[in-house]
Amino acid sequence: MIRRLPSVLNGEDVVMNVTRWLTLLFLTMAGAAQAQVAEGPLTLERAVRTALDRNPQLRAARFGLEEAQEQVSEAWSSVFPSLDLSTTYTRNVSPAVNFLPANIFDPTADPNELISVQFGADNTWQLSVNLEQPLFNAAAFIGVGAAGRFEALQQESVRGQAHEVVTRVRESYYGLLLAQEQARLSENSVRRVRASLEETRALNRGGLASDYDVLRLEVELANLEPALRQATNAVAQGRRQLGIDLGLDPEATEALEVAGSLADLDLNDPAGNDPANRELLAFVGVPLGDAPEAGGLAELVATRSDVRQLELTESLRHTEMRLEQVEYMPRLSLFGTYAINSQQNGDPDFFAEPRAYSRNIGVQLTLPIFQGFRRDARIDQKRAALRQAETQTELARSQGVAEVRSLIERADEARDRAAGQGLAVQQATRGFEIARAQYREGLGSQLELTDAEVALRQSEFNYAQAVYDFLVARARLDAAAGRVPLVEDRMGGRDDA
Repeated sequence: MIRRLPSVLNGEDVVMNVTRWLTLLFLTMAGAAQAQVAEGPLTLERAVRTALDRNPQLRAARFGLEEAQEQVSEAWSSVFPSLDLSTTYTRNVSPAVNFLPANIFDPTADPNELISVQFGADNTWQLSVNLEQPLFNAAAFIGVGAAGRFEALQQESVRGQAHEVVTRVRESYYGLLLAQEQARLSENSVRRVRASLEETRALNRGGLASDYDVLRLEVELANLEPALRQATNAVAQGRRQLGIDLGLDPEATEALEVAGSLADLDLNDPAGNDPANRELLAFVGVPLGDAPEAGGLAELVATRSDVRQLELTESLRHTEMRLEQVEYMPRLSLFGTYAINSQQNGDPDFFAEPRAYSRNIGVQLTLPIFQGFRRDARIDQKRAALRQAETQTELARSQGVAEVRSLIERADEARDRAAGQGLAVQQATRGFEIARAQYREGLGSQLELTDAEVALRQSEFNYAQAVYDFLVARARLDAAAGRVPLVEDRMGGRDDA
């Protein structure tokens, strides 16, 4: 690369240009990962779109779909005509010699006399063109149908993989928000305890607080600081996990920020939230408040990917059984051959005279009669596989209905719990303010202040946990119902090549 730089550049210019080139190469390799960080906090929708484009597991599933599509093209080849050209050249170092009675050539010769006759010349040339067109082959047409069903199964497999990826990204996103909330609450607790410790030390110097009060706050602060470090590490771990799910460069995940706040999210008033939290609530496949009743669960479960995959597998098994059954049917094909033969002695001369030509066409009928009960056994195998697929499909539908019902109940429970914890946060905040004011006036004990701080921290985290449980339940409900946001839009109309 340095040799391509203009010769007028001195050593410093060379180093600067190489440095610029390496920097540009690094930025190009970082690609969309760096762009995500540069654009500020990552929204949930942008995170999902990034995962649909970059997730390694989803890309591998798309390659599997491409393989299935090529198998369909391969299956069609059994319906189209086949055309083959073959040519050979043989140099007879010692041409074959046979012995014949001499009287064949000379009637007056002794009947017992034999003469040697050479068959073939020094050089032999052969060329043939063979054409075959299937006229009737039921197995070929059913094989094309089987390949098409396999392609549909792979297409649904990609859809199911996309559902898993998006659901995992949503859970990682919510988990990072919860970890950030835990870190924030721990930081607030450390700040409040430090402030109380400074006030208590001042009161102790004035004789209004005991040494035990100071010692108790110092112990509590010593217990909170490791918890803050642990919460900070959990945030870093959550960023790395989200970066893996998004398929981002590891360097970009360290500065990854997500939009939204579980502590400020109001489940009962979606419109009253800020834009980031409104997006968290709006990013659902099954709309809020539109959860189906028990009678509509079976219809809802029919759209989930694993059920569809089992239904397509069931259809594929039926086609495979039909493929074995049609082996009893005859096969009819048209064939034609065009051939050129040439022989010569001496030095090789490509297809020199004399040459002979042959042309023929015909129809070939093949009727299978008996193959030792092999076909019957294979048909029974495919029939058993079909029954197994039907049983698995019914089981998946029943399990899907139970899962959807449980997730609806879990989401409702989390919503109710969040409402109760919201009131608890308000009361705990008021209680801490009262306890701190009383402690400053000398009317309350340090123990009451500590208990009020612990109650406030716990109630705030419980609220964030309830909101997190609600969002996770909704994400899993979308996957269980087969209505994961953005997947259907991204599956159609984009080139995955």
